[in-house]
Amino acid sequence: MGKMMKVQASDGSGSFSGYLALPASGKGPGVVIGQEIFGINANMREVADLYAEEGYVALVPDLFWRLEPGVDLGYTEADFARAIDLFQRLDIDKAVEDIDASFKALRELPEVEASGLGYVGFCMGGKLAYLTATRTDVACAVGYYGMGIEHLLDEAERIKGHLVLHFAEQDGYCDANARALISQRLGARPNVEIYTYPEVDHAFARHGGMHYNKPAALMAHQRSIAALRQAIGPHYNLSALWEKHIEFEFAVRDVPATMRPWSPSPTSTTFPP
Repeated sequence: MGKMMKVQASDGSGSFSGYLALPASGKGPGVVIGQEIFGINANMREVADLYAEEGYVALVPDLFWRLEPGVDLGYTEADFARAIDLFQRLDIDKAVEDIDASFKALRELPEVEASGLGYVGFCMGGKLAYLTATRTDVACAVGYYGMGIEHLLDEAERIKGHLVLHFAEQDGYCDANARALISQRLGARPNVEIYTYPEVDHAFARHGGMHYNKPAALMAHQRSIAALRQAIGPHYNLSALWEKHIEFEFAVRDVPATMRPWSPSPTSTTFPP
C-alpha cells in the first residue's frame, strides 16, 4: 500500500528513509509511526497501513539509519539479539531529532492537510513517544509499552500537547514499580492519559506476535484514534454522514456508496467518533 521516501536530517548529516502510507482519500492529517527495535519491518509497515485506513498520512522513519540503514528484522532468536544490540547503541537524543525531522517532512507533503501532527510509537518507539511529547511541538503522542520512561520524568513539565501511554500489566520491561512512578508524576496532568491492560504482556498490540491480545489491542487502538482525532482530526459531521448513508442505502441502493461516508476504506477498524 505504501512507498519509501527520503527525509532530510535536521543536523545536516544526510538523509534517511521512511515508509509512507496514504489514506484512500489521498489526503489527511500526518502521523509519524515510531518503530519497534526490529526496524521498518513488515509489522511496522502494516501498522502504517492501518493508520492510513483510519484517514492518516502515516510515515515510519528509519530510526536506526545512523547505525545501519534499512534494518528489517523478523522475530527469531538471532533477530532479537541483533535488535537488542541496535537498541542499546541507539542515540536517543538523535532519534528524537529524526522524529522531529520526520514531522517537518510530513508538513511539506501536499497530502498532509492538518497543521497539527501526531505520533504513535511501539516498544522503543513507545519510549520515544514520551520524549517526542516533551521535546517537540507534536499535538498528540501515543506510546505503547515504552521502556525507561520512569528515568526521564524530569522532563514531564515540558509536555505541551496530548500524551497517551498504554502499558501491559505483565510487562517485565516496565514493571509495576516503574508504572507507579510514571503514574505518580504524570497521572494528574489533564493532557495525559495512562492505561494499563490487565493480564497482557509486552507487545500485546503486535498483530501475530506471541503476546498479541486482540481485546486489549483493539481497546488501545480505539483510545489512540480517539485522542488523535480530537487533537488533529480527521473530523467528521455525523449528521451529514448519516444522511448520506440513508440516501445511498434506501434511495440509491448502492452498497459501496453506502459504506463510503463512514470510512475511506471498508477495512477501517473504527467509525468516526
